[in-house]
Amino acid sequence: MKKIAKVFLIIIAFIFVAFAIFLLFSTIDDYSPDKKILLSENKNSDLLNKKEPISLMIWNIGYCGLNKEMDFFYDGGKNVRPSEQKVLENIRGVKNFLQQNDSLDFILLQEVDKNSKRSYYTNQFDTISNLFKNRTFSFGKNYDVFFVPTPPMDPMGKVKSGIMTIGKYVPSSSVRFSFPGNYDWPTNLFMLDRCFLVNRYNLTNEKELLIINTHNSAYDDGELKKQQMEYLKKFVKAEYKKGNYVVVAGDWNQCPPNYKSNFKDNLQDNENRTDISTIFLPKYNWMYDNSLPTNRRVSAPYKKGETLTTVIDFYLLSPNIESISVKNVDLGFEYSDHQAVKAVIKLK
Repeated sequence: MKKIAKVFLIIIAFIFVAFAIFLLFSTIDDYSPDKKILLSENKNSDLLNKKEPISLMIWNIGYCGLNKEMDFFYDGGKNVRPSEQKVLENIRGVKNFLQQNDSLDFILLQEVDKNSKRSYYTNQFDTISNLFKNRTFSFGKNYDVFFVPTPPMDPMGKVKSGIMTIGKYVPSSSVRFSFPGNYDWPTNLFMLDRCFLVNRYNLTNEKELLIINTHNSAYDDGELKKQQMEYLKKFVKAEYKKGNYVVVAGDWNQCPPNYKSNFKDNLQDNENRTDISTIFLPKYNWMYDNSLPTNRRVSAPYKKGETLTTVIDFYLLSPNIESISVKNVDLGFEYSDHQAVKAVIKLK
């Protein structure tokens, strides 16, 4: 009996030591980006005509692993990733849709994997870049973990992912800005390092157009979102004060101010709902389409009329930009848990 107890204690001690070593290595290896990272700088940047309308599209492609048949353990589902065949099908679907919209001036994507177990180590940034000719590409890494240990029976493993901006024009610079705040240790070791990506374009009136790609926090009690939004507000107001034109777009993981859905065939998700305050940049223009959802719950496969859905992907425009049109694209959540949003704007 004593021998059995001794063996049991040795096993427990081994597991404890192994886990401690794992946490130590994860802490040492933790991706800790600077607050500001210059990704590119171009002396021969393009000069944009202030009078021409500008077309854009945003889409969180869900690392091509959150198709309509998929549920996800973080959201109350059971699965970690679909089959490799399904991921490849999703990539083909994303590619086809992007190719159909290659005439747009700007495309802002979120959750683009470069080297992740969850998407079978496909390099989606390279795959998407190869679709376009004579375009510029910027990538802001926001997830870089050598091994995510959850769920224990089927860990997510290695993740390397980020946000991507595709432009028809050459920016004067592309910069990654870290959002403030993070989870407590050791949870922060295995979560995203949120950021926004700023591309600057010179205009004919000697001002600048800023195209900002954002992906705000999802799995938090609201405190991280609050810090991120305050930081973003200060940044945007400072740029507008200079006379620049600012577009912020992407996956905000919260609804726009004064949002009310007008869905015909989908259910509005009001569980744990967060709305941006009506006093957050009140003179700015919130640009969204409430007739179709842009995001669905991933606790179960998507079923129209049964799955909870909402709008968390949209645009924020500084007061010197006019909203011409905005439209959510009904893709039936075929390849991602998000749907694309197209827009046309004009600088005043």
